[in-house]
Amino acid sequence: MISMIAAAGENNELGKDNGLLWHLPDDFKRFKELTTGHHIIMGRKTFESFPKPLPNRTHIIITRNKNYKKEGAVVVHSIEEALKISQKDPQPFIIGGGEIYKIGLPFADKIELTRVYGTFDDADTFFPEFSKGEWQLITETKHGKDERHDYSFTYETWVRN
Repeated sequence: MISMIAAAGENNELGKDNGLLWHLPDDFKRFKELTTGHHIIMGRKTFESFPKPLPNRTHIIITRNKNYKKEGAVVVHSIEEALKISQKDPQPFIIGGGEIYKIGLPFADKIELTRVYGTFDDADTFFPEFSKGEWQLITETKHGKDERHDYSFTYETWVRN
């Protein structure tokens, strides 16, 4: 089961200047719970946005740069190569950014999407549109705005029909 995991605004906004547009501690906690122990597939810029590699996960970085190397990560040059390396993992996660989501979507069986209720005009990275006819929403859990979260959001789990 290949999963994608993302948090996106109402217009599919993901980020700006290789950073997030919001700070949602409970979403970070959920991301950690779901991805720990798994392979996480990402683009180079996403990997470089982390202060350090995320613990207890196998990092697979997709880049066009044939000379790119990173200690503590596996570097590949295609989504197919990334998926081949992670085939022993029962649930590898594609974690971004925008381009990697776009090339990964045809391979995905599941989308764990945190829908953030806000619009972000200055975003420069977006989650790809996906056909609601090809996907079924199987669970949704709402989370209100509170003292730790500036936006309300919903955890949505989609599976391919």
